Amino acid sequence: MSENTRNSRKVRQGVVVSAVNDKTIVVETKERKPHPVYGKMMTTTKKFHAHDENNECGVGDTVQIMETRPLSKMKRWRLVKIIEKAK
Repeated sequence: MSENTRNSRKVRQGVVVSAVNDKTIVVETKERKPHPVYGKMMTTTKKFHAHDENNECGVGDTVQIMETRPLSKMKRWRLVKIIEKAK
């Protein structure tokens, strides 16, 4: 196995809903998927705790996060980039 190959990481895009904690943001993502029994399309939301090393995100920012090794009890994601700052 060469040194540059890494396993594929999941990438999500969402909105920052909390930036109170030091170096931690909470990102809410929305996903549309069919109900398992009835097949009706439903919008589900999920929150991810992500590592923000430079504390550069604010509430309302649209960001891209990527899966990483466990950093703490809740954090398994890290900030990749800020797509759009909140107005």
